[in-house]
Amino acid sequence: MTLIERIRDSLKNRKPQTIDNSGSRYVHSSVLIPLFCKDGQYNVIFTRRTNRVEHHKGQISFPGGSVDKEDGSLEETALREAEEEIGLLRADVDMLGRIDDELALVSSFIIHPFIGRIPSPYNFQINTHEVDSLIFIPLYVFTDESAGYKKDFVDVDGFPYHGTNYQYEGSVIWGATARIMENFIGIIEGKI
Repeated sequence: MTLIERIRDSLKNRKPQTIDNSGSRYVHSSVLIPLFCKDGQYNVIFTRRTNRVEHHKGQISFPGGSVDKEDGSLEETALREAEEEIGLLRADVDMLGRIDDELALVSSFIIHPFIGRIPSPYNFQINTHEVDSLIFIPLYVFTDESAGYKKDFVDVDGFPYHGTNYQYEGSVIWGATARIMENFIGIIEGKI
């Protein structure tokens, strides 16, 4: 079974854990976790946010954003945002499924993550108002503690962060983005 088949099968046979928002305390948002294969190795695409965006300035995240009234579904939000932020056309995404919701307490977002496979190479069109740059990280970094996975302290812009984080070639993935990746890896490895 290929990795993509394993991911699709794992997500198809699993109901994602959701976060209750009956009191409307949180804003719903969706993100896309884009995977692509290069030289036989799967990679994940992240964005480094600009300092001009409203939330999470300068942080590393996935393409995504708030649900709009016009969006027909949470999946549609993830696809729309990926197209707006990095020029990834919806028709070019092979949606593999959805994983568990994650809460970003600082910004009061419930994040609904979706996994999608995309072709490679790809001609991305970056929205320079929202995205400073794209970061490509091999999937193994999120599974191998010697590669980049850490579950302890990291310094983030001069502030201590205690929790799951991943470090790769000077980039630090932390907070909700790191927790989403930890959940994704746990699901495909059969630990969750």
